[in-house]
Amino acid sequence: MTTLSAVSINGHTNEKLAIKLGVGRMRNGKRNLWVGVALAVLVQPSIAAAQTAPQASDDNDDGEIIVTANKREENLSKVGLSITALSGDQLAERKVVSLEDIASIVPGLAYAASTTNTPIYTLRGIGFNESSLGVYPAVSVYVDQAPLPFPVLASHSAFDLERVEVLKGPQGTLFGQNSTGGAINYIAAKPTDAFDAGGDIGYGRFNAIEGNAYISGPIAENLNARLAITGQNSDGWQRSVTRPSDTNGKTSYIAGRLMLDFQPSDTVKLAVNVNGWRDTSEPQAQQLVGVRPVGPQGATAAALANSVFVPDDPRLADWSTLAFDPATGTVNSDGSVVPGTLRQTDFSPRSLRKFYQAALRADIELGGDITLTSLTSYDHYTQDQTTDGDGNALVSFDLQKNNGYIHSFNQELRLANSAGGAFRWILGANYEKSTTFEDQLLRYFDNSNYHPAQLFINASEVSNKQDIRNYAFFANAEYDLTEQLTFKAAARYTNSRIKDDNCGFTIPGGNVDKLFGTSSPAACYTFDANFANGPHIFQTLAEDNVSWRAGLDFKASQNTLLYVNVSRGYKAGSFPSLAAATYTALKPVTQESVTAFEGGFKTQLADRRIGINAAVFYYDYRNKQIRGKLVETPNIFGPLDTLANVPKSSIFGVEADVTLRPVDGLTINGAVTYLQSEVKKGPVAPYNFNVLGQADGFVGDDLPFTPEWSGVLNVDYKARLANGGSPFIGFTVNARSKSDSVLGGSRLVYPSRLVEPNTVQRAGIDHIFQNKGYATVDARLGYQAADDQWSVMFWAKNMFNEYYWNAVITANDSAARFAGKPATYGVTFGFKIK
Repeated sequence: MTTLSAVSINGHTNEKLAIKLGVGRMRNGKRNLWVGVALAVLVQPSIAAAQTAPQASDDNDDGEIIVTANKREENLSKVGLSITALSGDQLAERKVVSLEDIASIVPGLAYAASTTNTPIYTLRGIGFNESSLGVYPAVSVYVDQAPLPFPVLASHSAFDLERVEVLKGPQGTLFGQNSTGGAINYIAAKPTDAFDAGGDIGYGRFNAIEGNAYISGPIAENLNARLAITGQNSDGWQRSVTRPSDTNGKTSYIAGRLMLDFQPSDTVKLAVNVNGWRDTSEPQAQQLVGVRPVGPQGATAAALANSVFVPDDPRLADWSTLAFDPATGTVNSDGSVVPGTLRQTDFSPRSLRKFYQAALRADIELGGDITLTSLTSYDHYTQDQTTDGDGNALVSFDLQKNNGYIHSFNQELRLANSAGGAFRWILGANYEKSTTFEDQLLRYFDNSNYHPAQLFINASEVSNKQDIRNYAFFANAEYDLTEQLTFKAAARYTNSRIKDDNCGFTIPGGNVDKLFGTSSPAACYTFDANFANGPHIFQTLAEDNVSWRAGLDFKASQNTLLYVNVSRGYKAGSFPSLAAATYTALKPVTQESVTAFEGGFKTQLADRRIGINAAVFYYDYRNKQIRGKLVETPNIFGPLDTLANVPKSSIFGVEADVTLRPVDGLTINGAVTYLQSEVKKGPVAPYNFNVLGQADGFVGDDLPFTPEWSGVLNVDYKARLANGGSPFIGFTVNARSKSDSVLGGSRLVYPSRLVEPNTVQRAGIDHIFQNKGYATVDARLGYQAADDQWSVMFWAKNMFNEYYWNAVITANDSAARFAGKPATYGVTFGFKIK
């Protein structure tokens, strides 16, 4: 079984509270039997989310899992919140290296890809389907409590971890203003006070080579260090449906983390975390499933209607490569290009993304059982990308350039008393200063808008810079009314301000300047409120709010906890990065809120061989933020992207899981989430258009990326041989019911060709904007030598090659899917040095 060899206390290692599953390592020549298991709100062997397994009768340690959901270390089974905790060893065994992988083993958590290579995640139906670089997610992400405030920053954080904690429901009181859906906390493995080293190397399908390594130990008196590195390189896993020898989707990244723990005195502890990554992987291409030209319907529209659709094969897709670019030719006065003057431009998907974070944590004991904690962090991210936006070999909606950067500074100060008393409190404040910049060049010369009536426009570029300032004050308290009953309360005041500088312009030969009448290609063409263009469009969004939480925990017995919570969380507004005709499309979404009502229990039975956990909840969702559609007057370009608020919606849900350990070495876990979401009041005019450009009320529609049912079944068996070695086998089944990629996805259909002759979709599709239900199976088989000296594991993910997709993207003239990855398999060799 796996070993979580160290648990963080105030950011430092504590061996006493270590979680150990199976037989512990040799210590002083004597073997101790430490058996623990996580029983969770949502559980697999990798999901240690609530209680513990049966322990040996001579074991006096309680074996509990420690989490930091309340920013102090607590036994998970005694925390009255819905939390899923996944151990680092189990993450490694299941080849979990990204948020997409985490979503595959946590019911209720959904991952969706985007055309800008920015991940989108939704937890219990709460999410933001927006792919701009500088947009806050509804589910916030942290590394050792240091925020990764924008989604792309968390791309390569899931390595050398002690655990991952997934907190469900609004977490705005302790984990910031942007946690209406929840929070994901990566807890990095900490430096050790004795030498420790290890790693693994693996080979898999598509010539994938991946490796992990770490070295840890003391480097001076009271100074411990840990250095970890991970990386992967593989061939492309996608094949072009029109060019069978052309591939895409190669993986190439490297990430590292250096951690230092220094204790200069008995009352001062310092922790440094410097981490970063470099990624040159090829962005995933899409699968074209529908074409619906919305421009003036010229010859280009007819060519689009003859596009090649992709069958139900996860490996097939299409994308643009070399194309004759009209912006490179000699242009006539009417915007047309002189024949024979064009040059080729490469539109192949590519990326260069770089990130680093530096964080310093100081814990200072002030006396009187009070500790001052300071957490300072700085994030720096840059990207240089080309992404295909339409799933087509044609250049109908491609981002030739998608560049940008993020600079983010965060400071938190808090005071907390000892966790041992009947009254436990935390007081704090934090400050954020972030700058985000995005430069997108959208190309569309194989688009129905490339037409003489529109002067052959073919290039729209937008620059969007946001200066963000947030500050907040928060308090959290718990009071034991009796030995069994605990009252909890928390509140946070947040003040947010975003200053936005947006300019839509074009390139020489892009012709948008001619259509909009600007003085030059570099002048801003978007019309302001006075229907004038030329200057940048400057806007400011200033908001504040008070998030809060209250609840009761009732310890019915030593092994049973009941809890009820009421909370409210907020997510700040933001500005879009869009090629907009008028300022109306560039207006920000305002802050959203979720008021959550939840009750649940965690219990252990049969000497901890059975664990049952359940929760029921209701969310009152106000002003949900979405990426929607706008049809401007006059309607020249068809429906255009914009951000919008959904005034009122709701989510009702039930979660349950069962963990069984019928015999030593065998663990069976099942977890299921049921969600019923509903729009009660849709976006108001002029933002009340669906993806087809039709005015829509959306009342009764499901929220995007919210499957009604999701569940996981996990079975693991590990034997113990006389020589100390352990053969093991396991499998995981992940199942999801259908969901919508956009509002109304389960009911919207393309118009027939009798109405729109150039509209066509792939055969066999009823609702083009809906994600189908699916089930995937992962498996592993291996052997672990005595004392973890070495191991070998054969593994497979999506072993039956299930075809599914996690998002349907609408471009100006088309719709395309992001398919889930096909079957992958390989072998991994691991080692440890003591």
